[in-house]
Amino acid sequence: MSSEMKPTMRVARTVAAETIEYAEVPVPSPTPGNAVVRVRCVTLCGTDLHIWEDDYATELPIVQGHEFSATIAGLHPEDDGGPLAVGDDVAVSPVSSCGRCYACSIDRPNACAQMSVYGCYDDDGALAEYLLVPLDRARRLPAGLSTDLAPLWEPVSIALQAVTRGRALPGERVLVSGAGPIGLLALVCLKDLGCDVAIADTDSERLELAAVLGAARTLSVAAGFPSVDQRRLLAEWTDGEGPSLVIDATGAPASLASAVDLVAPAGRVVVVGISEREVALSMRALPVKEIDLLGSRNSRHLMDQALDLLARHQDECRSLITHRFAFEELDAAFRTLRGRTGGTGEPGEMRVGKIAIDLPEVLS
Repeated sequence: MSSEMKPTMRVARTVAAETIEYAEVPVPSPTPGNAVVRVRCVTLCGTDLHIWEDDYATELPIVQGHEFSATIAGLHPEDDGGPLAVGDDVAVSPVSSCGRCYACSIDRPNACAQMSVYGCYDDDGALAEYLLVPLDRARRLPAGLSTDLAPLWEPVSIALQAVTRGRALPGERVLVSGAGPIGLLALVCLKDLGCDVAIADTDSERLELAAVLGAARTLSVAAGFPSVDQRRLLAEWTDGEGPSLVIDATGAPASLASAVDLVAPAGRVVVVGISEREVALSMRALPVKEIDLLGSRNSRHLMDQALDLLARHQDECRSLITHRFAFEELDAAFRTLRGRTGGTGEPGEMRVGKIAIDLPEVLS
């Protein structure tokens, strides 16, 4: 055995509620079928916030981070000459499935009962300088897609899954409830498909961004939503039918109830927003309108499509990243993610969208 000391790397480990500790650990070595990658950028989502707050089904300690880009730093000799090479910039799927449960048996591994996700359940994630990843879950980035934007392929794939589950068709009039990152990315996906899209949210600044991204209508959600005027607007927009597809990206019970109310007879409602809250629905609306009520989780074999869509809509998707932090600033990043603004809360401050963590340049 060599007497040389194995190189080390830094990892950021969430060890307790709102507590991150940086540690030096050995850099992993490549194994057959698995590459060592140098993490370049990680974006944070609401799940990351809940884990940091110790309010999620995650056992701490864990290294968080599941939306990330990387550069291949090392391959096992058995993998030399394959489709990926040292120096390639890649995206990596964070999800693994069991291959045995009912969902997996019908080729829906995105709903696997025993799935694991980097940085969320059992496997440490990408808030580390290096990571060992399966080559079959890595894809070379499309030409022109930079590593500082590439982590958004993962939330794009979640939005694309909701659109796919809803069987959206060109020319359809679709209502998206929620103008957070997934709702706005669903808007981008739907517009790319050729749909006419309205979007509803409580936040006026998010609705302004939705309009910039191409929403045909924006609806401000307040008590009593939808108002008489908003119902009239939707009726005029849909020729009195109601939207044939509603995608709910809020996790709010009232929003789902509104979706069932507003969707056209024989329409589809896709629920991608998640919460533990209970919802009350009329047992009349579903059968009488014969609605398809569909859940949507992660994405099913959509990595390549998501990367392609992101590469073609970089300006729109980049507008969702409102803050960037260094690897050493994770405490500030999570506190910003938890707040409504990036500072003191004074009027005019930038609202928080996606937060990106830029990993330092290190020797490969």
